[in-house]
Amino acid sequence: MHLIVIGWLYVALMMAVAEATNTTGTVVGAVFTFVLYGALPVSLVVYLIGTPARRRAIQAREAAESARRMAARSQAPDAGGEAAADAVAPVRKEE
Repeated sequence: MHLIVIGWLYVALMMAVAEATNTTGTVVGAVFTFVLYGALPVSLVVYLIGTPARRRAIQAREAAESARRMAARSQAPDAGGEAAADAVAPVRKEE
């Protein structure tokens, strides 16, 4: 995949150089040629092709965090952050 991206950018760069060195071409036209024929399409294709990998990475990270939370919860059963039910002693009447 990287070879295709490098090749596409090389061709777009050569088109831009030809545009800039042509007698009727301009450097601004060369920049637009490189951006519109090279950098923009390549970045869009790389982003779209990388979407499934990013999605898998996010799901793996969420699964690892969920497993970590479940492991922490199973180690200390009273680690829920709540007080015990009878932490306050009942009040007696004085006699």
